[in-house]
Amino acid sequence: MSGKDLESFIRENRNSFEVPGPRPNLWNDLESKIPVRRSPVKRILGSTWLQAAAVLLLLVNAVLLYQYIKYQRQPQGIAQVTPELQEAKVYYTSQIEQRLQSIRSFPPDALGLDSAARKELELRNDTYQMLEKELIANPGNERIRSAMVRYYQMKLDLLDRILDELEEKHTPNDKPKHYAPEI
Repeated sequence: MSGKDLESFIRENRNSFEVPGPRPNLWNDLESKIPVRRSPVKRILGSTWLQAAAVLLLLVNAVLLYQYIKYQRQPQGIAQVTPELQEAKVYYTSQIEQRLQSIRSFPPDALGLDSAARKELELRNDTYQMLEKELIANPGNERIRSAMVRYYQMKLDLLDRILDELEEKHTPNDKPKHYAPEI
């Protein structure tokens, strides 16, 4: 067959070559007949116990986050910042309180101190609070730790001197009754 014959053959039988395609809704009908299979992940996610576990996990995370934020907002003391200084603080605080109790047992007029000076003798004065704040802000600073210990020692020395002077001024008969058994 020559090229002209082939071309004329195609033109004459063109309609015979045209085959109608599939009908328009064929794919939709086929898809509707195929059973729907859910993937294993969707089946697992669809179960009720997994949903409950997810809700429980969210609640636990929310509680932990709340506790963490609450802990971060808590004012930190020396015990949390420098636990090793806590032992020194307990020792010096008890010693200072013991001396302050002894001083308080004397009559206020025998002390010769006004209320501001007596307040300054207390451990919780401005200097102490400033050192404590500095130590909390800079927990690794050795100079501040040393200053805290030195502050305790100076306070203790001062209270010992005051007690010595008070005991020298007052004869055993002038001292309060609770000193009598010690003498």
